[in-house]
Amino acid sequence: MKSSCTGSLIRRGTTALAIVTLAAFTTAAQADRKNCDRDFRPQVGQAGKDVVWVPTPDELVQKMLEMARVTPQDLVYDLGAGDGKITIAAARRGANAIGIEYNPQMAKLADCYAKADGLGNRVKIIHGDIFKEDFSKATVVTMYLLPELNIRLRPTILNMRAGTRVTSHQFTMGDWEADETAQFDFRTAYLWIVPAKVQGGWTLREEGGGSTSYGVDFTQTYQKVSGDVAWGTNRNPLAGTLRGEDFAFAFNDEKGATRTFYGKVQGDRMTGVLRLPDGREVRASGARR
Repeated sequence: MKSSCTGSLIRRGTTALAIVTLAAFTTAAQADRKNCDRDFRPQVGQAGKDVVWVPTPDELVQKMLEMARVTPQDLVYDLGAGDGKITIAAARRGANAIGIEYNPQMAKLADCYAKADGLGNRVKIIHGDIFKEDFSKATVVTMYLLPELNIRLRPTILNMRAGTRVTSHQFTMGDWEADETAQFDFRTAYLWIVPAKVQGGWTLREEGGGSTSYGVDFTQTYQKVSGDVAWGTNRNPLAGTLRGEDFAFAFNDEKGATRTFYGKVQGDRMTGVLRLPDGREVRASGARR
């Protein structure tokens, strides 16, 4: 009993020490943050290069990062980083995060906040222009910009690696519909997943004995795909959806029965399975013509 009691006291003492240490760290970080804004304190509504500064609520920041499924394996770029709130929140999830901010005072403040919070090794703040800086290596892009700025960035984003997640506070990407939306306190968060490029002619083959080959022509509008499938003199329409590299489309064969492809697109190749009318699944592959 004595030994058990001693162990309990040690555990309690260790827990208490951890709490005290965390409280001391938090207090020190708060003090350091006060030093950060001693010379410059941003004001809501202050003018920037293209937008005024309005911070995203903490709860919505977390919702955006949850929608984008941010993990320690991600490289997050926040376009228009402001005081670094989103980059710091992403770093707290273990990700490496880079913020691009045009206002030099805001950029300096964001960098100071990140270091005050002990996240300087995972956060980098760039004083620069989001239309000139290279963020092509990002796996996640976050932003709170005006709709016309989102649309200006849209061609660049669509040329990023398929599967890149893009999340925006409040504003859309024009006619590129979001893959997901979420509401919080009368505000909206949007998520887009950069789709693979499938536009054009492909040859799709069922693998195995008695394999069948199809000529496929895809017409792509963002993540939505239409087109037709041909074999011999027959031609039937298809409809499909992309979610990054993941691709699914369905068509009717020469007997009017539905066949559905599920798989992945990587460059000029696609691989997956074709579900046949009788429920069987066979491996299938495609190549761009």
